[in-house]
Amino acid sequence: MLEYLVPFILVLGVLVFFHELGHYLVARWTGVKVEVFAIGFGPELFGWTRRNGERWKVCLLPLGGYVKMFGDMGAASTPGRENDGLTPEERAVAFHHKSVGRRAAVVAAGPAANFLLAIVLFAGLFMIVGRPSAEAVITVVGNSPAAEAGLETGDRIIRLNEQSIETFDDLRMVVEARPGMPTPVVVDRNGESVSGVVTPDAVEIARDGETVTIGRLGVTGGALVTLDPITAVAVAAEETWNLTMLTLNALGELITGQRGVEELGGPIRIAQLSGDVAQGGIAPLIHLAALLSINLGLINLFPIPVLDGGHLMFYAAEAIRGRPLGQRIQEFASMAGFAVVICLMVFATWNDLVQLQVFQWVGSLVG
Repeated sequence: MLEYLVPFILVLGVLVFFHELGHYLVARWTGVKVEVFAIGFGPELFGWTRRNGERWKVCLLPLGGYVKMFGDMGAASTPGRENDGLTPEERAVAFHHKSVGRRAAVVAAGPAANFLLAIVLFAGLFMIVGRPSAEAVITVVGNSPAAEAGLETGDRIIRLNEQSIETFDDLRMVVEARPGMPTPVVVDRNGESVSGVVTPDAVEIARDGETVTIGRLGVTGGALVTLDPITAVAVAAEETWNLTMLTLNALGELITGQRGVEELGGPIRIAQLSGDVAQGGIAPLIHLAALLSINLGLINLFPIPVLDGGHLMFYAAEAIRGRPLGQRIQEFASMAGFAVVICLMVFATWNDLVQLQVFQWVGSLVG
């Protein structure tokens, strides 16, 4: 249990902390008084009170967090009834008496912090560990034709059989077409051009119901290449954008039925995944944290009341109408949104239990 729970709580805690920190920092910047900064929900496990009166605490249930600002009725940032009797000094620091633009900035800062965290995590990995190269940068397998020809891990193949090689797929196509045939090769090794001859092994495989003979060089692609800081940040931002678009596309396929709802995972599956990935070391765990940070930021932008996207939807309506929606409408929408979120969590958890075959295991005990 510790192998799964500890990585899960650690990863989720970091993501939630940065999400709430985004809300907190922009709230303070816009002059809003913060009363509570909480990681988790439910009973307080431990905490401290700052000199300015803010209560920072960690709570029992680690599935989220919140920043309670002055004038809020609760963790969902709905306006409290006491807002009607505020003094001018209190109105000046109350969240719901700030302009719609400032309130929107505070709310949007949480998801923005998650996207920014993903970029930072990816950039750190690309600078320290490296990024799989799309070019034909090779990792040489021992006792292979590539090793016998003197090729080395980290070489970038630039020409093979007098053909220009741009990607690893280009390399694969040429190699597969030349089983057992001596083939001239040119590689870039630390900025120097090195020439040689390599003879791919002849290997029989099944393809389209037939047995065919192809060439095998004994190399793998995806060699890790470290990036300089500026390039790493640029590539990390592009990676974050691409993963965000892929997630939205997958969600669209889920809604239209192109994907099965069994792919929707919940906290149990995230905990299992965190534990499994943690076995591979800190780098895979950081990569998972970046992926989850993107998902957390994106989910919070969905236009569901009680989520950040729901609040932004209210503020958009307020900007268009010139006045906020009625408090009863906001409270009712928040309750409906809360019900939707709970239903989604229950459904995702049910999927987790089915995928882990928990019900089958319980049935076998009963039987």
